[in-house]
Amino acid sequence: MTELDHGIEPHAPGHAERLNWLRAGVLGANDGIVSVAALVVGVAAATPDAAAILIAGVASLLAGAISMALGEYVSVSSQRDTERALIAKERWELANLPEQELAELAEMYRAKGLSVETARRVADELTAHDALAAHLEVELHIGTEELSNPWHAAFASALAFTVGAILPLLAVLLPPPAWRLPATFLAVAVALSITGWLSAYLGGSPRGRAIARVLVGGLLALAVTWAIGALIGTSI
Repeated sequence: MTELDHGIEPHAPGHAERLNWLRAGVLGANDGIVSVAALVVGVAAATPDAAAILIAGVASLLAGAISMALGEYVSVSSQRDTERALIAKERWELANLPEQELAELAEMYRAKGLSVETARRVADELTAHDALAAHLEVELHIGTEELSNPWHAAFASALAFTVGAILPLLAVLLPPPAWRLPATFLAVAVALSITGWLSAYLGGSPRGRAIARVLVGGLLALAVTWAIGALIGTSI
């Protein structure tokens, strides 16, 4: 019986890519939470001035979001250029070396476990249908319709970072001065637990370990910046 006979639908095209974007979004939010929280906690430990905390927090949010967007844009643009070059090279080989490319495709299917006859038949049929798509999928694991988009990556990264950064910023500004640091630590702990659980869920890894990992790292960063801020505040 097929997957559909069992009521299980096959993954839609681009499913793995969407999971990668979602995972990148979770990690971007995690970066926003930790980096902005660490900065505002350090400033709050040094001074109770809400204006100073707000300025530092907003500056950190904007700088982080822009930096994340630029980093993703450059990285994904490089990846897209590489993908385009590989597609152009494959097109040239199919146009100028069709027999060699057909034999190469058949050999790749034979290496996957098909018999020589079946591999050749599959290669013949796929080449007749769409030779370029067949080679890109089996040889390069990319598709002509699913090239990485640097603008989407930049926007998603900046948005994820901003969403993550807003929580600690609100947590440190809204409560009374005496409750700023405890509220921020608590809000960050909850937010990191959520992002840790989501990253583990998307990756199929143990939830507890992932949550503990991001919690320890994030809270340690907050503790260090709080200690430095307190030392600077008492020495001024």
